[in-house]
Amino acid sequence: MKDTRDDEIEIDLLQLFWVMKRRLWIMILAVVVGAAAMLYTTTLMEPVYTSSTMIYILNKTNNITSLSDLQLGTQLTKDYKVLVTSRPVLEQVTKNLGLNMSYQQLNGKITVNNPADTRILTISARDTNPETARAIADEMASVSVARIAEIMDSVPPKIVEEGNLPTAPSSPNVRKNTVLGGLAAGIAAAGVIILLYLMNDSIRNAGDIERYLDLNTLGQIPEFEENERRKRK
Repeated sequence: MKDTRDDEIEIDLLQLFWVMKRRLWIMILAVVVGAAAMLYTTTLMEPVYTSSTMIYILNKTNNITSLSDLQLGTQLTKDYKVLVTSRPVLEQVTKNLGLNMSYQQLNGKITVNNPADTRILTISARDTNPETARAIADEMASVSVARIAEIMDSVPPKIVEEGNLPTAPSSPNVRKNTVLGGLAAGIAAAGVIILLYLMNDSIRNAGDIERYLDLNTLGQIPEFEENERRKRK
């Protein structure tokens, strides 16, 4: 009895494979349409440029005498990371550059990262204008250095790398979005085909009679050519 059930599952999977094969053109069409739609949508998006600058955090004594000092410096770097995106810093940058935006809007353009096991902060700024992106990154570094030295009463961090002028947009990624759009459309089409197949409980052949009704067929009545012609009309 167990073998019979396993055989039925295998036959079902085989039938599903042939259904997918017969509907392969639908999935290919869905992939093409999805990729084309995503490509068109992506080209309409305004490109965004990213510029980055780096600052190096120093201890007040500018010396590392023990492992505990190094660990303290790493912990302080996390505090400095929060200070960089604090409201006073963002408001000062907005004022210095004459930006027509709130500090919350500017904060949405800023990303601060601290590479593992380092005391370096990377400040990245995004904008639709590459020159504005670089200006924001440089001003963020300059204002942050002064703010950190004032609040922490420590040696001002060093700016080790000024903002670069981006020559290519960082987003949107046309190739990636196009591939993902086509892939998502293809998967969706395959899912619909499988769902319609599983929901279709109509009896289409002798195998379905034996599988669903547990009855043996004694014979089949073939269709005449005249009936086939009528169906075609």
